[in-house]
Amino acid sequence: MPKKILLLAGDYVEDYEIMVPFQMLLMVGHQVHAVCPGKKEGETVATAIHDFEGDQTYSEKRGHNFRLNATFDAIDEKSYDALVIPGGRAPEYLRLTPRVLTIVQHFAAAKKPIAAICHGAQLLSAA
Repeated sequence: MPKKILLLAGDYVEDYEIMVPFQMLLMVGHQVHAVCPGKKEGETVATAIHDFEGDQTYSEKRGHNFRLNATFDAIDEKSYDALVIPGGRAPEYLRLTPRVLTIVQHFAAAKKPIAAICHGAQLLSAA
């Protein structure tokens, strides 16, 4: 049965960690709303590509523009079945947004599935 899934994004979200889950969830028949605080449906977030090039840590490069398909201020988290939080740089500052924390807390309290990828766990710990 198809589910309604909320995906929390922000500028410099990890490219692969937003593109692949978004496309795969759609491919298997789910409805996915990608949102970002302060942005509306049709606007984009910049993505980042982290690359291991032989140094002690990764380098960061500009990725794609990911188009949002829903407006953050218009969502009602109670209407969603699951939450996806991609990593990258976005969780570093999204965790400072009270409305984002309220959304994450709703999913946790309601025992709805939450998928947090890489740095997305920062939102879980902040909430």
